Amino acid sequence: MAIPPEHTPLIAVVGETASGKSALALAIALAYKGEIICADSRTIYKGMDIGTAKPSRDERLSVPHHLLDLVNPGEVFTAAQFKELALRKIEEISARGNLPVLVGGTGLYVDAVLFDYTFSKKTSSEEREALEKLELGALRQIVQERGFVAPENEKNKRHLIRVIEKDGHTADDRGEIRPHTLVVGLQISRNQLRSRIEKRVELMFRQGLRKEVDELRAKYGGVNEALTGIGYREFEPFYRGDASMSEVKRQIVQDTLHLAKRQRTWFKRNPLIKWHETSAAAQDEVDAFLQRYGYNRS
Repeated sequence: MAIPPEHTPLIAVVGETASGKSALALAIALAYKGEIICADSRTIYKGMDIGTAKPSRDERLSVPHHLLDLVNPGEVFTAAQFKELALRKIEEISARGNLPVLVGGTGLYVDAVLFDYTFSKKTSSEEREALEKLELGALRQIVQERGFVAPENEKNKRHLIRVIEKDGHTADDRGEIRPHTLVVGLQISRNQLRSRIEKRVELMFRQGLRKEVDELRAKYGGVNEALTGIGYREFEPFYRGDASMSEVKRQIVQDTLHLAKRQRTWFKRNPLIKWHETSAAAQDEVDAFLQRYGYNRS
């Protein structure tokens, strides 16, 4: 199929955590000789595998996955960097004659690619230094008083500072979406979401989440900013002797539900997303879209 790389269709799969979007993206990639680009601000970290629900070894062997394990915990990685790398991967995948499939729940990463965001605002070193001296509560108060949307990880000082520096705007306003692009979203009921999250957390513990956190703390220290993410920060009261492991599990479930709510709010602002309640319905939409480009299921 001779489609110029710049005209290659892009499938983007979005939704809240545990909605089933990763499984849908994998099914699409398997059906259409695709390669997956992961748009997740947590799976970029090396060594943080279980707590971020990274694709399994078997999944990565069945379909190429890109933009995982990019930096060590605590190293700075921006949405602008993600956009640059993702666009490069889309071009490389297209040049190979394969289908790029972008999937993730980090709305800024996804939109940066779909709407060609420009990240331009600069902050002086004096302004940054003043913000970094503030406590977490003070930064949260600034965000709230100015009416800004809180970041996904509101317990991470760096994320709060980023929102303040950009006056509440994480990127320029949306323009035209990338041509030849279909964005599908999965949205499930609240009860179903809670059930899936509870089962996922239980699986994480069976897979060795406690051991992973122990190793990360030993290597990077408990104050590492990457460890303020969901699935890791909830262990801090346990290490202080203030919480049981059962309480840690319950808190991870609760924090994940809060994250899902913020993700849903972000994606609901994009009227171009084709929402579906089941993977089968979303797959039908993808099939119809790709048929226009001459793609046939394998």
